[in-house]
Amino acid sequence: MTSFCSLYALLFISRLLENSLLSAEVKDGEILPPTIQKLMKGYNKYLRPFFDNGPVTVGMSLDIASIDTISEINMDYTATIFLRQRWTDERLVFEGNKSLSLDGRLVELLWVPDTFIVDSKKSFLHDITVENRLIRIFPNGTVLYALRITTTVACNMDLTKYPMDKQTCTLQLESWGYNVNDVMFNWARGNESVSGLDTLRLAQYTVEDHYTSASEAVYETGNYPRLIFHFELKRSILYFILETYVPSSLLVVLSWVSFWISQSSVPARICIGVTTVLTMTTLMMGARTSLPNANCFIKAIDVYLGICFSFIFGALIEYAVAHFCTLHHPDCNSALMYGHHMHDCEEEMNGIVRTIASNSSRAKRRRDSVSVSTGAGEPGLGPASEDKPPEGPPEAFSRCAKNMSILRKILRSINCCHVENPHYIDNYSRLTFPLSFVFVNLLYWTYYLYF
Repeated sequence: MTSFCSLYALLFISRLLENSLLSAEVKDGEILPPTIQKLMKGYNKYLRPFFDNGPVTVGMSLDIASIDTISEINMDYTATIFLRQRWTDERLVFEGNKSLSLDGRLVELLWVPDTFIVDSKKSFLHDITVENRLIRIFPNGTVLYALRITTTVACNMDLTKYPMDKQTCTLQLESWGYNVNDVMFNWARGNESVSGLDTLRLAQYTVEDHYTSASEAVYETGNYPRLIFHFELKRSILYFILETYVPSSLLVVLSWVSFWISQSSVPARICIGVTTVLTMTTLMMGARTSLPNANCFIKAIDVYLGICFSFIFGALIEYAVAHFCTLHHPDCNSALMYGHHMHDCEEEMNGIVRTIASNSSRAKRRRDSVSVSTGAGEPGLGPASEDKPPEGPPEAFSRCAKNMSILRKILRSINCCHVENPHYIDNYSRLTFPLSFVFVNLLYWTYYLYF
């Protein structure tokens, strides 16, 4: 009994509100046309169509008027769309064969779906010169409701391959309060329900593909109908080639000019190296201004700028190494000549040592033979009184020879670490730097364009 009274009170209140709205439409002696008055008689906009006979089916279609901005910093896009919704309301059936186009302000008298854009950050309905809404009723009770909306929608972007990236963004339409038991959404004509992208012209992107899908959104309060429009955007790389890639490559080529300048021209080579490094640093900072400052992935353009900076910095280091070798080795053959000289000295010392040793052995044999002939018992001529040859000098010469051999090995090892002619460094760099840069470019473009 209590529920019946509550329902009766709700119907009574809705009737009063209805009458107040109908009376509000009477202005300057004008009243609603008889057909509309007949349709509105007994109509309750607070109850959906087929309230007790299953869910109402709402068909959707979109017309993309424009996509104004696509922001990588905020990861969103702003679009102006025409949203059209169709459903059938059995309470609005009337006789005739012509549809009724009503003023958009009469939408307040009808039930309309509570559709909203899921990932919208900011949206508004155009109202110049009046609210851009359209209501059209057909004799079979079908209602066409159209809106012109500008919305900013979030789009999660993967900028790993920026600026050779492709982004897939979505526009999701969902019912706010009616679950799948009350309302069903579908695309009116499948993938052809969305139009306007074929004639759309964007500043940095081209629309590669688009398609539609339908799903259900699962929340704690129930399952709700959802329609999703997917569109794939491919970035135009020509702007970035002219703005970033070509200048950075030319800076790398400019750094190679120092290889053809004499090593004695220190100011010229240092000026080229420092200028190209600073210019490359400025170019790298400018390339990041239009991108998110805090993101955890390395972009393709960062990789290329890093490669160019490494080659430019390497050219500056190359001159530092070449100049250092020139200062410390004015005569490139001095170390080698000194090594040969030490080898000759060692051989001469070895010859001297061998000569002294042979002379010492012959003298010893001669003394032994003399002592045997004279007799060991003769006073003053015993073995203890013999003059033995000094053994110190041969041992000293042997140690000296060993030290000279060790020194010669050290000099050879040091000589292997030095460039015979420091001017060869520039000659090698003229070939290795360009070939390495071309090879790295081939790897870079092959990876980011085809993988």
